[in-house]
Amino acid sequence: MGGLLAAVGLPILFRAFYAWDTLETANYQVTIIAAAIAHLGGYAIYKRLDAFPGTTGFSTILPAFLLSYGIVFVGILLFRFEYSRLQAVGSFSISSVWYFGVHIFNGRRKRFHLAIIPGGQTDELTKIKSVLWMPIETPDKNLSNVHGVVADLRTDFSPNWERFITDAVLAGIPVYHVKQVVESLTGRVAIEHLSENTLGSLTPSQLYLPIKRIIDRLIALFVLILGLPLLLLVGLAIRLDTPGPALFRQTRMGYRGVVFTVYKFRTMRVENDQTGSARDKAITRDADPRITRLGRFLRKSRIDELPQVINVLRGEMSWIGPRPEADVLSRWYETELPFYSYRHIVQPGITGWAQVKQGHVASVDEVNEKLYYDFYYIKNFSLWLDIVIVLRTIRIMLTGFGAR
Repeated sequence: MGGLLAAVGLPILFRAFYAWDTLETANYQVTIIAAAIAHLGGYAIYKRLDAFPGTTGFSTILPAFLLSYGIVFVGILLFRFEYSRLQAVGSFSISSVWYFGVHIFNGRRKRFHLAIIPGGQTDELTKIKSVLWMPIETPDKNLSNVHGVVADLRTDFSPNWERFITDAVLAGIPVYHVKQVVESLTGRVAIEHLSENTLGSLTPSQLYLPIKRIIDRLIALFVLILGLPLLLLVGLAIRLDTPGPALFRQTRMGYRGVVFTVYKFRTMRVENDQTGSARDKAITRDADPRITRLGRFLRKSRIDELPQVINVLRGEMSWIGPRPEADVLSRWYETELPFYSYRHIVQPGITGWAQVKQGHVASVDEVNEKLYYDFYYIKNFSLWLDIVIVLRTIRIMLTGFGAR
């Protein structure tokens, strides 16, 4: 309400003070209504994006209001309504500044406090630094100044602890299952037993799937047409840098376990050495000596991924999804990690939740951790999470996080 009054009310007061007669014009009234709708839409998008782990208000406020105000006022232009540009720009600016201020204020005065009931898998909670944890030693502890209680609800508690949990619920204090809290704070979903996580709860939205495929191909066609000069220039630079083809081709595991050929710009030297296993050759190590000087830049900026627009156009990949692994690596991981193949329930992506949260990995332990991020993406498969991934990907392209 405060943001709405500021974003719509302040420009009205400004107009009323300097040009009262303009308030009665049709174009100004249209602008007021449009600004109110755009502000409410921006607030809704901001709150939705801010719900995902690892996102901050500073990274979602501006994109949220840009998207909302852009949609509303592009609609006004399409319907040829007259509107006040000054009012529209003022409302957008005040909306953004207001929520930046709210975010700073809340960040200084508010931090989540959660009490921990001992037992089960709660020992690892204190490693999560974004929350103030309060371990409870005995069930006669008086709860105060906490936002909730965390317990491993699969544990067989004593009657005293069961009474403690019941009293907390009756007192209006939320009681969370440990896995629910870890998922919401870390952006990871662990599958240990099918009885805990039914396949139905980890099925991606069937409504969003076809919409996402259409969006993927439209964007890929747009990027291919506009980016063709850049693609040709990078390909020429690779050919001049080191001997070998400009494109790198590799067989990878895709949607529903179907193998396909992925296309990338070549970033490594072409070697004729036949020693070593195919699995070892498929893994990129830290400071890999095979990477060329130009290839290191292409990897860090993620430009080497651009030829995959061909795979997106062919329906083999999406812009956003789990990383497609080399076929030989994927089959190896499947033998080591029992639920690994479940990540193939959605199309693999050029970027994704695991990529922006963890970066490039190779060892089985790292891949197992990455798998939890993939499961989180599948469980929360939506346009909103895709927008968050796009925003984080842009930041990663500027910083080079996770590149090898």
